[in-house]
Amino acid sequence: MTLTKILPIFPLDLVLFPRQELSLRIFEPRYKQLVDDCMLGDGQFGVCLMDENNSISGWTAPKLVGTIAKITKCQDVELDGMELHIETIGRSKFKIHEIIPPSLAQPSNYDPYTIEGHQSISELHEKLGTTEKMYISAKVEIIPEIDENVPLDKWEKLVEMWKNKIVRQALPQTVEPHALHHVLEKYYLTTEMPTIDYIYSLSALGAKDPNELQSILEANNMDDLIQNVQELLTVK
Repeated sequence: MTLTKILPIFPLDLVLFPRQELSLRIFEPRYKQLVDDCMLGDGQFGVCLMDENNSISGWTAPKLVGTIAKITKCQDVELDGMELHIETIGRSKFKIHEIIPPSLAQPSNYDPYTIEGHQSISELHEKLGTTEKMYISAKVEIIPEIDENVPLDKWEKLVEMWKNKIVRQALPQTVEPHALHHVLEKYYLTTEMPTIDYIYSLSALGAKDPNELQSILEANNMDDLIQNVQELLTVK
């Protein structure tokens, strides 16, 4: 049975994997509204990598596959409502089936990092009606977890590919083997019982750009996942 739901969507310049922790500083009015709505509901929203080639009402569109983020902590930094700090953890993956556009189009010359930008969009929102949603929402389908074991031999091959990539990228400098092992230990990746979370973490260590991780998130079975990670770690 396919599980669908409506989710607020937060496009970001990153890929969130299931069970990965993510801290965010929230200062834009539209995303403060998103967090407020989440805290009044089930505390969940969708994190998607930004799709820089597409827009929705002038705002950067999300990629179509993302991960549900569950808010575990929310703090009003200065106790004035101007900036929130939230801690989240990734839950299930999802695929967007229908975008629900925000009520406000992006104003011309809008700068999210200025007080003037915040004032302009807040004033427009008040005129439109404060119950209207400033953020993107979507009807999404929950994607089942890949319920397969990670073969140890394939995991060890991925680790060797990661080491080779790091060494090649560092040239002409030399990376000592003990330094690579230290990194693996730091991120708890020295194991003989790898899980899918180990693959996600190794992929993140091997990526230079978040766009390189989108295919990892989108993989629907273990064979595709390992193949996509191999492509990521291949030195071109």
